[in-house]
Amino acid sequence: MSKSKSILITGGAGFIGSHLVKKLIKDYPNYRIVNLDSLTYASNLKNLENCKSFPNYKFIKGDIRKLEFLQELFKSNNFDIVIHLAAESHVDNSINNPFQFISTNIQGTHNLLETARDLWGKNKKDKLFYHISTDEVFGSLAKGGKFSEKSNYDPRSPYSASKASSDHLVRAYYHTYGLPIVISNCSNNYGPAQHFEKLIPLMIKNIVDKKSLPVYGEGKNIRDWLYVEDHVEAIDLILHKGKIGETYLIGGDNEKRNIDLVFKLIKMTDSVLGRSEGFSKKLIHFIPDRPGHDYRYAIDDSKIKEELGWKPKMPFELGLDKTIRYYLGL
Repeated sequence: MSKSKSILITGGAGFIGSHLVKKLIKDYPNYRIVNLDSLTYASNLKNLENCKSFPNYKFIKGDIRKLEFLQELFKSNNFDIVIHLAAESHVDNSINNPFQFISTNIQGTHNLLETARDLWGKNKKDKLFYHISTDEVFGSLAKGGKFSEKSNYDPRSPYSASKASSDHLVRAYYHTYGLPIVISNCSNNYGPAQHFEKLIPLMIKNIVDKKSLPVYGEGKNIRDWLYVEDHVEAIDLILHKGKIGETYLIGGDNEKRNIDLVFKLIKMTDSVLGRSEGFSKKLIHFIPDRPGHDYRYAIDDSKIKEELGWKPKMPFELGLDKTIRYYLGL
C-alpha cells in the first residue's frame, strides 16, 4: 500500500479515530484521508485541530445510517479502503437506549458494506474494508483463560450484541460476496482525549473536582487496558500487513480489577495535585452493579504478535501518568 490511496475513516472524530487520523495523515502523506463523523456527543473536532493544515486530510460531517448519502460520498471519492470505527460504544447508554445502538452499529455497518460492495464491484484488487470491534462480543470470562480469535461469541449487553452483529455482517460479506475484509477486536482503550463517560477519565475528573467516584458492585470486575497509541500502531500494521478475511485480537496485557485501578488513579492523581496520599479514597462510592455486567475480559494476542510483529509498548503506569496530565492540562 505504498502508492496513493483514498481512505475513508468512519468515526474519525472519536477517541480512537482521532488518534488514528493523526497518525495516518502524518505517516502516509500519499494517502488521502477522509474523516466521516456525525459529531455525536462523544466526538470532538478540537482533537483534530492540527489536522486542518495537512493537504491530505478532509473532514465530512455525515451519518452512516443514511444510505444515499454514503453512496454519493463513495462515488465522489472513489475510496480504496474503509476503516470503520464509527459506533455507539457506551454500555450504560445501550442499556438505557438500545435503539440507537442497533441503528448505528448494525444498520450503519450494513450501509457501508453495501456501498463498498456496489462501488468496488468485481474490481476488488487493493481494496479493503477494515472493521474495528471490541472484545465484549465474546462475553464474560471466569478467572482462567483468555479470548482468542477462535472464541465463541456470547454478547451480554445491547452494545456488545450490536457489535457482534456487525462483525457477523462483515464476515458474511467476505464469504458471500468476496468483499476483502479484516476485523480486529480490542480490549478497553485508555489515553488522552477520551470522553468523560468512560471509567478512567471520569475518575480523574471527579478526583480533581472532589466528587463521588462511582464503582459498580464491589469493583471486582476485571478489564484488560490498552493504551490508545498502541492500539493505533496495531491498526496500522493490520491495515498494511493483515491477511484478507482474518481476525486479529489486540490486547494491552494489563488486567486490572476496577477497584484496584481506581485506587491507582487516586494515588497518582492526588500526587500530581500535591495532595496527601489517599486523600481522595473517601470519595469512592459503591453503586448497584450494572445489569449483565461481564466479570472479566482478557485477550490472547499471540496471533498479531507472531504474525505481524506487534506488541504493546506503553508501560501501564506511564500511560496513566500521560493520561492524568492530559486531563489536568499539564
